Amino acid sequence: MRILVTGSRGKVGRATVENLIEAGHEVTATDLGPPVFERDEPGRPAYVQADFTDAGQAFATVRGHEAVIHAAAIPAPGQHPPHVVFHNNLMGTFNAVEAAVRWRVPRFVHVSSETAPGWFFAERPFLPDYLPVDEEHPLRPQDPYALSKVFGEQLMDAAIRRSDIRAISIRPSWVQWEGNIERNLGPYIRGEDDDPSPGFWGYTDAYDLAEALRLAAESDLSGHEVFYIAQADNSTGLPLADLVRRHFGDRIALRPLARPDASGITCAKAERMLGWHATRSWRDYVDDRGQLRAPSPSSVS
Repeated sequence: MRILVTGSRGKVGRATVENLIEAGHEVTATDLGPPVFERDEPGRPAYVQADFTDAGQAFATVRGHEAVIHAAAIPAPGQHPPHVVFHNNLMGTFNAVEAAVRWRVPRFVHVSSETAPGWFFAERPFLPDYLPVDEEHPLRPQDPYALSKVFGEQLMDAAIRRSDIRAISIRPSWVQWEGNIERNLGPYIRGEDDDPSPGFWGYTDAYDLAEALRLAAESDLSGHEVFYIAQADNSTGLPLADLVRRHFGDRIALRPLARPDASGITCAKAERMLGWHATRSWRDYVDDRGQLRAPSPSSVS
C-alpha cells in the first residue's frame, strides 16, 4: 500500500517507516524538519516537510495514500505550555483525519497513548480501578496531553460515523529502544528507583510497536478499534502482584496475570484481534544490572 507516516523523525515514526519498507509498502514520511536536498538513497522513503496543524498542508500531504499512520505529536506535556500541547496534538489529528475522510483514504491509524485513562499526569492524583489495565477501563483525563489523545480517539469515532474509513487507535506505553532504555529503565531494574511507575511498570519496545502499527494499517477490521500495546513483562523483572501490594496495598484490584512479572497493561485484545504479540523484552538490550549488553561479534562491522 501507499502509506503516509506522520512524525516520521521521532523514535516511533522512524521504526515504523523501516518496518513498512521491509514489508514492501510504498512509504511517504512527513515531519516538521526540513528535507535534505541530495540524491535519494536507494530504498529510502519519499519525504515531505509538513505541519499538520495547518489544514492545507495536511490535505496536500495526505492526498493519494491508501493508509495514514498518524504518529506526530508533542510527547512531553511537562516541557511545553499546556495550550501548545493541546492545540498541536488535537489539531494535527483533526486535520489528518479530516483530510483522510475527504480524500477517501480507506485506513487510518491513530497513535493514542496509555495516558488516556488520566492518572499519569493528573493534577489530582488517583489510581486505576484495576490492573492490568485494559481497553474497558474508564477514561478520566485531566491534563492537556491525555485530553488531546482521548479527543483524538473520539475523532476516530466521528470519522467512521460519517464515512467508510476504518480506524484503529493504538495506545502504547512508555516507548523504549536501544538509545534510551538503559537511562529510562535501568534504575527500575537495579532497584535504585523504588517509586511506582506512572504506567505501573509497563513499557513498549519501539520495534514491536512499529509491527503493531503496520498490522493496524494492513487490518480490515471495520469501525474504530482501540488497542493497548506494551511488552509482556514489566520494567523491574519482579512479580507485579508484589509491586502492587508493596506500593498500594489493597487499593487497586489485581486481576489474573498471564505471567508473574506481567506488565500493568494487558494486550490480550491486540493479540486476539490484531494478531500482534510482543516479541522483545528489556532483557534483549540490558542485563540484570540495567546496563547495555555488549553487541555480539556478528553485529559489529
